[in-house]
Amino acid sequence: MEAIKFEQVHFSYQADEKDDVFSTDAAFSLDGMDFSVQEGEFVAVLGHNGSGKSTLARLANGLLEPTAGKITVLGYDAGEQKNLFEIRKRVGIVFQNPDNQTVASIVEDDIAFGPENIGVPREEIGARIDFALSAVGMENYRHSTTSRLSGGQKQRIAIAGVLALKPRVMILDESTAMLDPRGRKEVMDVVQKLNKEEKITVILITHFPEEALLADRAVVMHRGKIVMEGRPEEVLKKEDELAKCSLVLPKPVKLCRTLCKGGLPVSDAFTAEEAAARIIETLEDERVDYTRLKTVTSQDEETIAEKGETGGKGSVYCRGLSFVYSPSSPFATHALNGVDLDIHAGEFFGIIGHTGSGKSTFVQHLNALLKLPTAEKKYKPKRPKRGKPMPAAAALKVNGFDLAKKTTDFKQLRRRVGMVFQYPEYQLFAETVFDDVAFGLKNFVSDLDDTKMEQAVREAIETVGLNYEEVKNRSPFELSGGQKRRVAIAGVIVTKPEILVLDEPAAGLDPMGKEDIMSLLHAMHKSWCKTVIIVSHDMDEIAENCTRAAIFSDGKILAVDEPKNLFKTRAITDTAGLEVPFTARVVECLRDYGLQISCDMTLENLTENILKIAGRGGACMRSNTVNGGCDHA
Repeated sequence: MEAIKFEQVHFSYQADEKDDVFSTDAAFSLDGMDFSVQEGEFVAVLGHNGSGKSTLARLANGLLEPTAGKITVLGYDAGEQKNLFEIRKRVGIVFQNPDNQTVASIVEDDIAFGPENIGVPREEIGARIDFALSAVGMENYRHSTTSRLSGGQKQRIAIAGVLALKPRVMILDESTAMLDPRGRKEVMDVVQKLNKEEKITVILITHFPEEALLADRAVVMHRGKIVMEGRPEEVLKKEDELAKCSLVLPKPVKLCRTLCKGGLPVSDAFTAEEAAARIIETLEDERVDYTRLKTVTSQDEETIAEKGETGGKGSVYCRGLSFVYSPSSPFATHALNGVDLDIHAGEFFGIIGHTGSGKSTFVQHLNALLKLPTAEKKYKPKRPKRGKPMPAAAALKVNGFDLAKKTTDFKQLRRRVGMVFQYPEYQLFAETVFDDVAFGLKNFVSDLDDTKMEQAVREAIETVGLNYEEVKNRSPFELSGGQKRRVAIAGVIVTKPEILVLDEPAAGLDPMGKEDIMSLLHAMHKSWCKTVIIVSHDMDEIAENCTRAAIFSDGKILAVDEPKNLFKTRAITDTAGLEVPFTARVVECLRDYGLQISCDMTLENLTENILKIAGRGGACMRSNTVNGGCDHA
C-alpha cells in the first residue's frame, strides 16, 4: 500500500496582494509533482535550498494545501479538511528549526504534548517520554527548561517529541542539521531501527550524502520537480546531474574520482573504509610497495600558536572565563568553566564540540552579548572570606578592548567584532534589504552621508555575492534561505569588522551553498578581515578551512591545535564525543593496511600525497632509502 501519493501536485507561495512585501517567488514551489512512498519504505529527498523539499514535507502532513492536484496519505484524501486530524496523528514531522515546534517550558511537558493531544492513556505517556529521550540521548534533561537548551539540544527534543507519537510515517526536514556528527549518527540509528523493526515509513530530507545512503531510495528535487531517483548509490554517482542541482559528490566518491583523474584508477566508494580498501587494492595492482614507504615531514616551522601576545587588534586573549545560566535557581546551568584560550590575529579559527559544550556561550562573550560580571554597571567587588585570598577574576581582551572593565566602549567593540548568529536569517527585520544591511552602519557611524552609506551597503551586498540592483528594494523575507543568510552576513560585514565570528554559518545550506559561504569568508579574510572565527559541528569544514581549532567539552577546552594534529588520533575527539573528519578516517584506515601517510587533513592534500606515493601527479621519491624505506613528502 502507498503511504503517501502525490498526483500532479502544484503549489506556489503567492501573496493575496501583489505589493505584499512578504510575497515569495513562484520559483519556490512544486510544479506538477508525481511522487509516491510505499508503506515501510525509507526515502531520502535531496535538493538545493529552494528546490521544494520542505514544501513537499508540509503538504504530506497537511500543513499546506496544494494549489492543484491530489495528495493521498495512508488512504486519506489530504484535500478534505475532515481528514487532517487523522493524517497528523499518523504523520509526524520534525522541522529544520526546533524553535518552530517547541510548545512547553519543560522538556518532558514538551514531549508529552503530542501524545496527550491524540488521546494516549496517561500511564503510557510516561513510558513514551522515557523511550523518546533515551532514543536521542537526552535522558538527563527531562526536567530542564527548553529555552535554556543549546540549538542542537533543542533539535533532539523536537525529534523526541515526534518519536513519542510513534507515527506510521515520520518526516525529517533537515532535522539533524544542528547536531554534532555523533548526535546525527545516534538519531539516524534510531530512525533506521524504527523503520526496520516498527515498519515506520520514513521520508528524510537531508543535505548529508552519508544519511541518504541509509535509505532504500533517493529522490533529487530541482525547481519543484523530481529530476532523479533510484538507489542512493546510483544517484549519488552522477556527478554532472548533481552539479546541475547544486549538489556535490559524496566525499569518498570525490576522492576516488580525483585519484582517477590523477592517473590512479580507483573505483568508486561510499565510505572512508571502502575508499581506503580500494586505494590499497589499486596500489597493489599497480605494484606499488607501499609497506616500505616511510613518511618524512619537513622540519617544524614556527606555528601560529607560538606567536606573541594576544588581545590586540584581530586577536582574543581569554583566561578563567566561566558562565552560569540562571544562577541561584533550580535551573542553574554551568555553560563555561574556566576557559583559557588565545586566538591570534590572522587566524581562520575553528571552535568545535558536542551540542551543549559551551561553544555558542563562549563566542557570545566576544562582543559582549554576554558580559563579564566585572563589566556590569552594578558590579561591586566582593570581599574575600576571612583567611582566604580573593578569587582571580576572569580576563577577556578582544581586538584591543578589555571586556572585563565597565569603562570599555562596547559600542565600538561591536563595530569591530561582528557576530553572525546560528540562524543568521533571524537577524533580518527591515522592510527592504538595503535598510536591513544599512542598519548597523547607521548606528555605528553617525557622520556618514547618503552617498557613502549607499556605497558601503552596495559593497557589502555585492561582497556576499548578491546583485545590488536586484535585491536592494526587495523584502529580505521573500528571499531564499541561502539569500537570507547572505543578507544577514552583509549586515554584519558592512562595518568592516576586524574580527568576524560566525556560529554555524553553513548549517542547513545545500553543499554548493556551504562551499559558497566558505569561499566568501576566505575572500573577506584575505582582503580585509583580520581574523575569522567559526563555530561548527562539521569536522570536514574545520579540517578544510581552519588554521587552528579548539575542542570544547562540558564548558572546558580539551585541546587547541592545527587540524592535522587535532585529528591525528581519536583520543581527543572520542573524549569530546566527536567524530574525526573524512580525511582522518581514510588516513587511519590506510595506516591499518600498513600505509603510513601524512597530510594536513584537507582532501586536496590527501589526494596529492596518495598520487605521489603511486608515482602519479608529481615527483615521487623512489630511490632515497632512509632506514630501508622510500621517502615521500
